[in-house]
Amino acid sequence: MITGVETVLADDPALTVRHVETEANPARLVVDSRLRTPVTARLLTEPGATTIVCIEGQQFAAGDLEQAGARVLALPEARGRVSLPALMARLGADEINEVLVEAGATLTGALLEQGLVDELILYVGPCLLGSAGRGMAELPGVTEMSQRLALDILAVQPVGRDWRITARPDRTAETGAH
Repeated sequence: MITGVETVLADDPALTVRHVETEANPARLVVDSRLRTPVTARLLTEPGATTIVCIEGQQFAAGDLEQAGARVLALPEARGRVSLPALMARLGADEINEVLVEAGATLTGALLEQGLVDELILYVGPCLLGSAGRGMAELPGVTEMSQRLALDILAVQPVGRDWRITARPDRTAETGAH
């Protein structure tokens, strides 16, 4: 399960399995270019492995996180952040072929923008936010319909008052988002 440091700082998630019987939690991975994850973060206190991924050259500051039980992994930098293609290549090399991303708009947008998302599971609730509300994905270059990221809808199902939408990015559509 992948999240970003901004989600850790804002929400302090556990990133554990809840509401179903299981013997193990998924491995947790925090994309944290500059090692800002607090040693008191809840995900470091939960059973199971937590890896903090930073950019090369930052791992010198990892001592406290390692003492708190985290594994720290340094990867190449891209535009001041962890290279997401390098991260996906590393996960593949470690035979991790399926990941769940539960992240905020910055990491979600970067993954979408770089074509690193195979499928989206979206939960849509019956409410509206104004134009200043935080969107699902930061896509700064996508400002007009002609630039949109098209999706193929695979399934839609009600979940309580919400809707669960399963979709895939339509890589054949003519858009400027890729």
